[in-house]
Amino acid sequence: MTFYPRKLSLQLMIPLTVIVMLVGVASGVYHMKTQERQLLDAMITGADQLSGSIASATWHAMLTDQRESAYEIMQTIATKQGINRIRIFNKEGRVMFSTVPGDTGSVDKDAEACSICHASGRPLVRVDMPSRARVFHSLNGSRALGIVTPVYNEPACSNADCHAHPAAMNVLGVIDVALDLRTVDAEISGVQQRVLAVSAILVILISVFIILFTRRYVHAPIQKLIGGIRAVSKMHLDKPVEINSSEELGELAQTFDTMRVRLNEAIKQLNDFTQGLETKVDERTEQLKVAHQKLLRSDRLASLGQLSASVAHEINNPLSGVLNLSMLMQRMVKEDGIPPQRIEEFKKYLTQVVNETSRVGRIVQDLLAFSRRSKPHQRTNTNFNTVVTSTINLISHKLKLMGVNMDLELDQKVPLITCDASQMQQVLINLIMNGAEAAQSKADGGVTIRTYSTPAGDSLILEVCDTGDGIAPENIPKLYTPFFTTKGEGKGVGLGLAVVYGIVQAHSGDIEVRSTVGQGTVFKVTLPIEPPQEPVSAAPSAAERTT
Repeated sequence: MTFYPRKLSLQLMIPLTVIVMLVGVASGVYHMKTQERQLLDAMITGADQLSGSIASATWHAMLTDQRESAYEIMQTIATKQGINRIRIFNKEGRVMFSTVPGDTGSVDKDAEACSICHASGRPLVRVDMPSRARVFHSLNGSRALGIVTPVYNEPACSNADCHAHPAAMNVLGVIDVALDLRTVDAEISGVQQRVLAVSAILVILISVFIILFTRRYVHAPIQKLIGGIRAVSKMHLDKPVEINSSEELGELAQTFDTMRVRLNEAIKQLNDFTQGLETKVDERTEQLKVAHQKLLRSDRLASLGQLSASVAHEINNPLSGVLNLSMLMQRMVKEDGIPPQRIEEFKKYLTQVVNETSRVGRIVQDLLAFSRRSKPHQRTNTNFNTVVTSTINLISHKLKLMGVNMDLELDQKVPLITCDASQMQQVLINLIMNGAEAAQSKADGGVTIRTYSTPAGDSLILEVCDTGDGIAPENIPKLYTPFFTTKGEGKGVGLGLAVVYGIVQAHSGDIEVRSTVGQGTVFKVTLPIEPPQEPVSAAPSAAERTT
């Protein structure tokens, strides 16, 4: 991750300082290169003048073919300070004379010093001065400046009696002068040091000025503004913010201070409004409590009326049947008894009376179980898997008669739970029989009972799954409502799940339903390992029964 400062002052100081440093370095390098170029140009001019002077000084000696005199003149000049050597080449590149002993032979015309004139097939006659100069390293490792000066075939030379040269020969040879650049290099090094020192001082001074300027006119005002914002965030609204460093920051501080004043006034108004609102809320709360009590009484009376009507309807249907069947049987009975041809019909009516009377008994029994709202009173550490197996053994004959398959997926590592085993058995019987009746509608229908514990190990999960037709989504919120059933007329009274709900709630547990129409239903019961000391009410409230 690239590091870059987030403070505005640093964001200003660092780029400005870097820019100043880059400009200073670039300016220093340019100045050093300019000074070096000027010194070299001066040396080249001096070397060219020296080379011309040598050619002029030896002109008369060479014209009269007094070569030794010309060589002595060049040898004397070579002894001067700053001159490394003087050589003369003929047109073919052979060294005719050199002030350095042993420097004989010939030179390559393709070398850097000669390629300027001999690059083309025909040698150049006139070459400008900068092109005739070169900088190279001598044998002792120091730099040297060499310049070549052509010796032209003048008419006085070509017409001389001593060694006449053809007039067509333009250049007779070359004078090569090498000057020592150690003095120039020392001067350049001094210039570089002075430029670096001046550049460094300028960069430091400008950087210090940028830092001081930024801290005074940017950093300090921003810190004041941040302090004012922090004070406002802590609701310290009595501290003004004053900044006079610049027009923009001053306007920003003034705007913020105006906001602080208005916020302080708004908070005072809000506090006054809150106090008045709290008073009104307290008054409305008392009124709502009274209305709530009235609503509870009305709801209880309405629930009681609904329950009474449901009980009357459920009991009235079988009692009406019993009454009608009794009247039919009464008509069959004569003074001498029951006619023989109607005995079978009489037995049929009598069986129907028994069935309807049993139905009334079941309704009354379920109603009593629902109305008791008894709390678990025999809580013991119970192995829930044992309760499941004993319940299956109890109702296995009914399941066989119904033709429903039963699968058990019991986790043998579930912990013991504290519960009322008899009430848990009642929960299992209701859920299993409901699942079996739903699965009975399919040829391969079955019920699966599954137990396991939560990952945290604080609760036990019971799942009763069937492969029936499922429950419509609009009926799921009504499942725990007393006397609501989806089994059809005469197949249930709709109190079993209400009783199951009450028992689970009494054990501080929870029950959920997942159902898919055409695929089946899953009832999931969650029971805590250690329920609270005072469990909640065993019967669901009106609001709970509708959610």
